[in-house]
Amino acid sequence: MKNRVKEERARLNMQQQELAERIGVSRQTMHSIEHNRYVPSTVLALKIAAVFGKPVEEIFMLEEDD
Repeated sequence: MKNRVKEERARLNMQQQELAERIGVSRQTMHSIEHNRYVPSTVLALKIAAVFGKPVEEIFMLEEDD
């Protein structure tokens, strides 16, 4: 699964730490999500999308091999 978390975070001029605190995870978890090393749970994906004010489908996209 790929995502646009880093781009959306940059659009809001938000640091990884700030986003992590707002959704209740560590900065390292945010780093892993942004670099496609960790696929977030549905709840976590929804929380991230809510911070950005966008539907989850605009932040997280399935790839062909998913």
